[in-house]
Amino acid sequence: MREFGRFGPLIGAVDEGTSIVKFLIFAANTSEVLTYHQISLRRFSPQEGWIEQDALEILNAVLECIEVTVDNLRKLDINPEDVVGIGITNQRETTIVWNSVTGQPLYSAIVWLDVRTSKIVDDLIKVKGAHCVNAVTQTSGLPLSTYFSSVKLKWLLQNVADVNDAVTHGECMAGTVDSWLIWNLTGGTNGGIHITDVTNASRTQLMSLRSLQWDKGLLRFFDIPVEILPKIKSSAEIYGYISSGSLLGVPIAGCLGDQQAALVGQGCMRFGQVKCTYGTGCFLLYNTGDSIIHSQQGLLTTVAYKLGQDAPPVYALEGSVAIAGDTMQWLRDGLELISDIRDTESLAGQVSDDDEGNICFVPAFNGLYSPHWRKDARGIICGLSSNTRREHIVKAALEAVCHQTRTVATAMEADCAPLQRLLADGGMAQNSLLMQMQADVLGIPVVRPLMTESTALGVAVVTGRALRVWPVSTPSPPADTFLPSTSSEERDIRRVRWENALSRCLGWTTVTSEEKDLTKPDETDRTVAVIPPGLFFLGTALLVIIADKLKPL
Repeated sequence: MREFGRFGPLIGAVDEGTSIVKFLIFAANTSEVLTYHQISLRRFSPQEGWIEQDALEILNAVLECIEVTVDNLRKLDINPEDVVGIGITNQRETTIVWNSVTGQPLYSAIVWLDVRTSKIVDDLIKVKGAHCVNAVTQTSGLPLSTYFSSVKLKWLLQNVADVNDAVTHGECMAGTVDSWLIWNLTGGTNGGIHITDVTNASRTQLMSLRSLQWDKGLLRFFDIPVEILPKIKSSAEIYGYISSGSLLGVPIAGCLGDQQAALVGQGCMRFGQVKCTYGTGCFLLYNTGDSIIHSQQGLLTTVAYKLGQDAPPVYALEGSVAIAGDTMQWLRDGLELISDIRDTESLAGQVSDDDEGNICFVPAFNGLYSPHWRKDARGIICGLSSNTRREHIVKAALEAVCHQTRTVATAMEADCAPLQRLLADGGMAQNSLLMQMQADVLGIPVVRPLMTESTALGVAVVTGRALRVWPVSTPSPPADTFLPSTSSEERDIRRVRWENALSRCLGWTTVTSEEKDLTKPDETDRTVAVIPPGLFFLGTALLVIIADKLKPL
């Protein structure tokens, strides 16, 4: 057995999120992060509702993060040869197609938030009928929605000539971000491995939850040729070896979608354990063990992990909230109400619970995900008055995250059992006021680990176990616990008020100017949008703001 340096065997973790790429090095014996590097990713919106990224930018960011992090190891006098393997965790559903001969992307990466496929979804429902649509959900665990890779890939095949040409010539490869990265890291056009893991495959809506293989019926439903898809593997096995760079020859031995990785990183390995990741979106996963539980409440059924080729799959129920951290970015970049997202905690803290300026904000910018699945919803702010200040908008945005999380948690309780506590991670979880608000809204403890890299840790764990260098059991990391501080009566008042606002954000995309003059609301609308001077609608989001009054001083 080879000898290692003072930290023992090391595991690298690529954490490719929607906004940031990171590469981290963990000490397998202690789960300690030794060093890391990160790079921000850009998003583009060429048309309303279209959200894209540059696949080459994603790849180059990963390669740069690896090289800088390995150089950091050398500066810390740690031998890079102690890195025995790497794992990859990634934003899910985001879809990439590329040419297997040239290695070049055939189109931009279509991000999971993108809603250009709305008409495809409508047409499939109309043409295929309710029976077929229900069969898709039963087989894949997922409702028909713009969210998943299936309709994104169908759009690419229908609308991009280069994709069709590549398919015709047998040169098209398709996959989620993990497949794109693994293919390139293992050689690309020089023998790169075209694979995905079961957790990412379960988000394409093309895999059977039972067989864990591409399903012929689903492929036929969406008209997707199976030959362009990657081979499905477990979450913990050696897929291939890095073909160049400072980690030449190091095996890639772990792969998980980012939310499943956070579930593992939080140690939710038993039935009934629940975690919530607060990032660009907000994602709750409930470990259901070996049971495939089909939700009656609008939740998703997904693969949580499969720790080896011969290991049984573990499943989860998931509730996905489309907009969480993105709301804060919108407050900063779109409305310019804040200059730094970190300011949201102090600003919201200036608003007392009994302040008459309290408002409700539903940030349904591109519709609502779990458990509503309403693509016709759009964002709305209710309860505006002449006393409304930017602090109220900021606090309402944070409360919106908490209430959307509560809605998903309530659905989970109806499908399974009451939640005893919620494990929290992700960038937004560093906001302590948000965590306290979440505990108050849920009425249960919210536990936040002090080690913030739960997603990267999760894929490091499965990689280390595949390579037999990670301890089977590790102690729970230190954590902050936030206990509920409000009465059940106050909790119910807040819930009813927010649900009232939620009900009013539905159906915006079906209302035309001919059907209704939005600038002259009738009596039933006045609690939604009474338009005094100084308010305006921002594009199709229909979010009412006080333009001059709410700008930062």
